[in-house]
Amino acid sequence: MKINSSRFVSIALIVPCLLSSLNASAEEAKRIEDNSFLLEEAYNQEEGVIQYIQSYQYSRKTKKWLYTFTNEIPMPNQTHQFSYTVPLARVGVDPTFQSGLGDIGINYRYQLVKTDDVAVAPRLSVILPTGQYKKGLGNGATGYQVNIPLSVDLADKWVSHWNAGATFTPNAREASGVRADIRGNNHGASLVYLHSENLNFLVEYVRNENQTVQPDGSKTWEKSAFLNPGLRYAKNYESGWQMVSGVSFPIGVGPSRKDNGILFYLSFEK
Repeated sequence: MKINSSRFVSIALIVPCLLSSLNASAEEAKRIEDNSFLLEEAYNQEEGVIQYIQSYQYSRKTKKWLYTFTNEIPMPNQTHQFSYTVPLARVGVDPTFQSGLGDIGINYRYQLVKTDDVAVAPRLSVILPTGQYKKGLGNGATGYQVNIPLSVDLADKWVSHWNAGATFTPNAREASGVRADIRGNNHGASLVYLHSENLNFLVEYVRNENQTVQPDGSKTWEKSAFLNPGLRYAKNYESGWQMVSGVSFPIGVGPSRKDNGILFYLSFEK
C-alpha cells in the first residue's frame, strides 16, 4: 500500500484552519488536559466524552514517518477507558522504503487515582499482528504492553507527566520468518506550562529500548531518545466540541543524535 506522507501533513495543517472559521465560545473554555505528544497523560475520558486523536511524525534524517489514529471511549465512566490505535508508517531505508498498516493496539486503562493534584491510570494493551512483518511493518505475533502514566499539578500553571512501561512479544518474526521472544521498555517525563486555558507550551523527554529479531535468530536492542518541545492550542465550540491542534519538534539525543523531525497533532472531543 503506497501512502503519500504529504497528504497527512496537508490534513494536519488545513483541517484546523477550516474549523477555526466556526464560532467558538470563549465563555465555555475547557482547560486542555491532553497536553502531551509522545507521552500519555493519566486522565481518562469523562463519562459521555469521546476523543478522536491524530498525530503525524516525520524524521528529517531517516525520512521515515508515522501516522496514528486513536479513539478513546469511557466504558461507561472515567474509571474504565477503552481505546484503539491504528498506525500507518513508512519504514526501511531510502530508496527501499515500505509503507502501510502497522500493528494495531487495543487498550484498556484504569483510573487508579484522580485528585485535584495527582492522577494515575495504568494501561494494558494487546498489540495485534496486523502489520506485514516481511516488510518490517509489524512483529508478526501478538504482543502485550503495560504503561503507567502519572500526572502531577506542580503549581497553578505547571503540570508534569511521567511514564514507565514495558512490552513483551512472544514468537516475534524476522522478515525471513525466524522467531524469537522480544522485550522492550519505555520511560519519559514532561513539563507543561499552562499559559492559558487554551494555550500550552511543553517539553518532553522520551526514551525507548526495543529488541528486534535477527536473521540468525539472535536479538539486538534498538534504542531511541528525544527531547520534544512544542505547543498546543484548543478551541471550544458552542456545540460542545473541543478541537486541540499542536506542533512539536522532536530533537534526537543520545542514541538518536541528529535525528530531528516534526510532529503534528489534531484531536476532537465532545
